[in-house]
Amino acid sequence: MAEGNQVAAWGPPDGREVFHSNCPARQVLDHVTSRWGVWVLIGLREDDLRFFELRERIQGISEKMLSQTLRHLVRDGLVWRRVEPTIPPKVTYGLTDLGRGVCEPLAAMFDWIRDNADDIRQSRSDFDGAEQ
Repeated sequence: MAEGNQVAAWGPPDGREVFHSNCPARQVLDHVTSRWGVWVLIGLREDDLRFFELRERIQGISEKMLSQTLRHLVRDGLVWRRVEPTIPPKVTYGLTDLGRGVCEPLAAMFDWIRDNADDIRQSRSDFDGAEQ
Protein backbone atom coordinates (compact mmCIF):
# COMPACT_ATOMS: atom_id res chain seq x y z
CA MET A 1 0.00 0.00 0.00
CA ALA A 2 1.36 3.42 -0.89
CA GLU A 3 2.28 5.74 1.98
CA GLY A 4 -0.44 8.28 1.11
CA ASN A 5 -3.14 5.61 1.00
CA GLN A 6 -1.99 4.19 4.31
CA VAL A 7 -2.31 7.58 6.03
CA ALA A 8 -5.76 8.06 4.50
CA ALA A 9 -6.84 4.67 5.86
CA TRP A 10 -5.73 5.66 9.36
CA GLY A 11 -7.29 9.11 9.19
CA PRO A 12 -5.97 12.65 9.32
CA PRO A 13 -2.18 12.84 9.79
CA ASP A 14 -2.41 15.54 12.46
CA GLY A 15 -2.38 13.43 15.62
CA ARG A 16 -6.16 12.92 15.62
CA GLU A 17 -6.08 9.65 13.68
CA VAL A 18 -7.33 7.66 16.67
CA PHE A 19 -10.54 9.69 16.51
CA HIS A 20 -11.03 8.80 12.84
CA SER A 21 -13.59 6.06 12.23
CA ASN A 22 -11.19 4.07 10.02
CA CYS A 23 -8.35 3.93 12.55
CA PRO A 24 -7.50 0.28 13.33
CA ALA A 25 -6.48 1.35 16.84
CA ARG A 26 -10.13 2.14 17.60
CA GLN A 27 -11.13 -1.48 17.12
CA VAL A 28 -8.33 -2.70 19.39
CA LEU A 29 -9.26 -0.06 21.96
CA ASP A 30 -12.87 -1.27 21.80
CA HIS A 31 -11.70 -4.85 22.46
CA VAL A 32 -9.36 -3.90 25.30
CA THR A 33 -11.79 -1.56 27.05
CA SER A 34 -14.97 -3.54 26.43
CA ARG A 35 -16.98 -4.58 29.45
CA TRP A 36 -15.21 -7.95 29.58
CA GLY A 37 -11.92 -7.19 27.81
CA VAL A 38 -10.51 -5.33 30.81
CA TRP A 39 -11.47 -8.16 33.16
CA VAL A 40 -9.95 -10.85 30.93
CA LEU A 41 -6.66 -8.98 30.62
CA ILE A 42 -6.48 -8.24 34.34
CA GLY A 43 -7.53 -11.83 35.09
CA LEU A 44 -4.55 -13.11 33.10
CA ARG A 45 -2.00 -10.65 34.48
CA GLU A 46 -0.75 -12.95 37.23
CA ASP A 47 -0.97 -16.38 35.64
CA ASP A 48 -1.93 -18.37 32.56
CA LEU A 49 -5.38 -19.87 33.02
CA ARG A 50 -7.56 -22.50 31.48
CA PHE A 51 -10.92 -21.38 30.11
CA PHE A 52 -12.96 -22.58 33.09
CA GLU A 53 -10.49 -21.02 35.56
CA LEU A 54 -10.81 -17.67 33.84
CA ARG A 55 -14.61 -17.99 33.78
CA GLU A 56 -14.64 -18.71 37.52
CA ARG A 57 -12.29 -15.80 38.26
CA ILE A 58 -14.47 -13.29 36.36
CA GLN A 59 -17.80 -13.50 38.12
CA GLY A 60 -20.82 -12.72 35.94
CA ILE A 61 -19.27 -13.48 32.54
CA SER A 62 -21.06 -16.05 30.40
CA GLU A 63 -19.19 -18.70 28.46
CA LYS A 64 -20.36 -17.06 25.23
CA MET A 65 -19.01 -13.62 26.20
CA LEU A 66 -15.75 -15.08 27.50
CA SER A 67 -15.26 -17.01 24.25
CA GLN A 68 -16.05 -13.94 22.14
CA THR A 69 -13.78 -11.67 24.20
CA LEU A 70 -10.91 -14.16 24.11
CA ARG A 71 -11.31 -14.58 20.35
CA HIS A 72 -10.96 -10.80 19.85
CA LEU A 73 -7.96 -10.53 22.17
CA VAL A 74 -6.21 -13.53 20.58
CA ARG A 75 -6.83 -12.07 17.10
CA ASP A 76 -5.41 -8.71 18.25
CA GLY A 77 -2.26 -10.48 19.49
CA LEU A 78 -2.80 -9.57 23.15
CA VAL A 79 -3.60 -13.09 24.37
CA TRP A 80 -2.20 -16.44 23.27
CA ARG A 81 -4.18 -19.67 23.17
CA ARG A 82 -2.76 -23.18 23.55
CA VAL A 83 -4.83 -26.31 22.91
CA GLU A 84 -3.59 -29.65 24.22
CA PRO A 85 -5.01 -32.60 22.27
CA THR A 86 -6.66 -34.38 25.16
CA ILE A 87 -10.25 -35.51 25.59
CA PRO A 88 -11.77 -33.06 26.24
CA PRO A 89 -9.24 -30.59 24.84
CA LYS A 90 -7.31 -28.61 27.45
CA VAL A 91 -7.28 -24.93 26.39
CA THR A 92 -5.02 -22.46 28.21
CA TYR A 93 -4.76 -18.69 27.75
CA GLY A 94 -2.07 -16.20 28.69
CA LEU A 95 -0.83 -12.72 27.90
CA THR A 96 1.55 -12.09 25.02
CA ASP A 97 4.23 -9.39 25.31
CA LEU A 98 1.75 -6.98 23.71
CA GLY A 99 -0.91 -8.07 26.19
CA ARG A 100 1.43 -7.52 29.14
CA GLY A 101 2.23 -4.08 27.76
CA VAL A 102 -1.42 -3.01 27.59
CA CYS A 103 -2.21 -4.72 30.90
CA GLU A 104 0.26 -2.57 32.85
CA PRO A 105 -1.69 0.70 32.45
CA LEU A 106 -5.02 -1.15 32.81
CA ALA A 107 -3.85 -2.74 36.04
CA ALA A 108 -2.61 0.65 37.29
CA MET A 109 -6.04 2.14 36.54
CA PHE A 110 -7.77 -0.80 38.21
CA ASP A 111 -5.54 -0.47 41.29
CA TRP A 112 -6.19 3.29 41.45
CA ILE A 113 -9.95 2.74 41.31
CA ARG A 114 -9.77 0.06 44.01
CA ASP A 115 -7.57 2.27 46.22
CA ASN A 116 -9.97 5.21 45.83
CA ALA A 117 -13.23 3.26 45.99
CA ASP A 118 -14.23 4.71 49.36
CA ASP A 119 -13.78 8.30 48.13
CA ILE A 120 -15.70 7.50 44.94
CA ARG A 121 -18.49 5.91 46.95
CA GLN A 122 -18.63 8.98 49.19
CA SER A 123 -18.79 11.30 46.16
CA ARG A 124 -21.70 9.29 44.78
CA SER A 125 -23.50 9.47 48.09
CA ASP A 126 -22.91 13.25 48.33
CA PHE A 127 -24.14 13.74 44.77
CA ASP A 128 -27.23 11.60 45.28
CA GLY A 129 -28.01 13.41 48.56
CA ALA A 130 -27.69 16.83 46.90
CA GLU A 131 -30.11 15.84 44.15
CA GLN A 132 -32.87 15.00 46.61
